[in-house]
Amino acid sequence: MQLGMIGLGRMGANIVRRLMRNGHSCVVHDRNPEPGRQLAGEGAVAAFSLSELVNALTPPRAVWVMLPAGAVTESMIAEIAPLLSPGDVVIDGGNSFWKDDIRRARDLAQNGLHYLDIGTSGGVWGLERGYCMMIGGEREIVERLDPIFAALAPGAGDAPRTAGREGRDPRVGLGYLHAGPSGSGHFVKMIHNGIEYGMMQAIAEGFDILKNADSPALPEEHRLSLDLADIAEVWRRGSVITSWLLDLTAAALAQEHDLASYSGHVEDSGEGRWTIMAAIEEAVSADVLSAALYTRFRSRQDHTFAEKILSAMRKGFGGHLEPRKPGP
Repeated sequence: MQLGMIGLGRMGANIVRRLMRNGHSCVVHDRNPEPGRQLAGEGAVAAFSLSELVNALTPPRAVWVMLPAGAVTESMIAEIAPLLSPGDVVIDGGNSFWKDDIRRARDLAQNGLHYLDIGTSGGVWGLERGYCMMIGGEREIVERLDPIFAALAPGAGDAPRTAGREGRDPRVGLGYLHAGPSGSGHFVKMIHNGIEYGMMQAIAEGFDILKNADSPALPEEHRLSLDLADIAEVWRRGSVITSWLLDLTAAALAQEHDLASYSGHVEDSGEGRWTIMAAIEEAVSADVLSAALYTRFRSRQDHTFAEKILSAMRKGFGGHLEPRKPGP
């Protein structure tokens, strides 16, 4: 199949590469022409304007916007929509707010355009590992573009099959889901990222306790000098908290046992806040997720070893480069 990609950052460019590896063709565009030129050298068609991108695609077109959530994505969709024709599809694969998706789908439909919101998880590792996708929008359009999603998804891999899933949509077991109508893809991804905050916080706090087990504040006979890198590594092997986040923690500690180059300043990318907003609207208790979000706020004023662990995980899975301590 053919796909247009707007936004060639860490994830957009690698989505294009994974599609081309699987035999699909891509027309690419970015405000900065250099990533497009690079991908053209790998087999993509580089378009240096939006009109050039649209003209290079065969109707019905599918245009994937992979830009930061908010005003940048909003303005890009408003800019590309008038260039498209009835039956074309606009995809937002970023982390937009799910209520914005409902509005966009309604507005685009007035001109005969379709809209999919795709929560995309995989970070900088997606090229090799694949992307877990949570898709919102019309079922007919999701079915039409299924070859694209199948190529991007991780596949079954080594994960054991879940008992009792006979007769259910097999695509879920391959790593992609049609979650429901417009907005549902980004809603599910929003909650995914809210949970991620809580899991990361639990790991970070645990390692902070381990690190301080030899604190001078403790009686000398109760002090323990522990190798955090080795603890992280052994927990990766068969423990009940084995996870990709623990893998990233182990890798960071193996490279730098005290994480001295990390400042402990931890950003939040929006989905954690939106998760708490949804919990409030639904009157659902979300104690752990709320605390994890507030800890990130506090990290920008006062830093602990736990925040360095959080920052290392964020760099590991998403390439997020937060403020680092200057070298000597």
